[in-house]
Amino acid sequence: MIGSLGRGGAAARARLGRRGAFLLVVGAGELVWGLQYLLDPMPDPQGLALLTEAAPLHAWAWLWVAAGVTGAVSAGVRAGRDWAGFAALLTPPTVWTAAYVAGAFSGEYAQGLWFAAYYATTHVGVCLWASAVPEYAVPAPGTPGRGTDG
Repeated sequence: MIGSLGRGGAAARARLGRRGAFLLVVGAGELVWGLQYLLDPMPDPQGLALLTEAAPLHAWAWLWVAAGVTGAVSAGVRAGRDWAGFAALLTPPTVWTAAYVAGAFSGEYAQGLWFAAYYATTHVGVCLWASAVPEYAVPAPGTPGRGTDG
């Protein structure tokens, strides 16, 4: 049974490719992140005043949900045509990074710079990097250029 799951997992990874797998995993993460704000909302989230003045927190939660679903659906799209998934996944963390920076510079939430740095590196930076990685960047095992003679 475990062997068959392993082969199925390998087949799924082969179909998705690295970019698709990234879109699926991060899309699921953003979906969950948005759902937690919908299902267990914070009464007064610090540092997000720029956002909550424009719209209630549940509206911003739906942005995370929509981005997550778009990213996950884009996982099945051929590399190079998956740009909508990457753009969607970049949107919520970019918006929240801006809100935290604004909160820090306004003096309302000094810790906002730490959160902004976190979102900018772990969410925005990683999504930008993954979107630039071509699907064929690493040669298959045994191909010339991989340290083997094969």
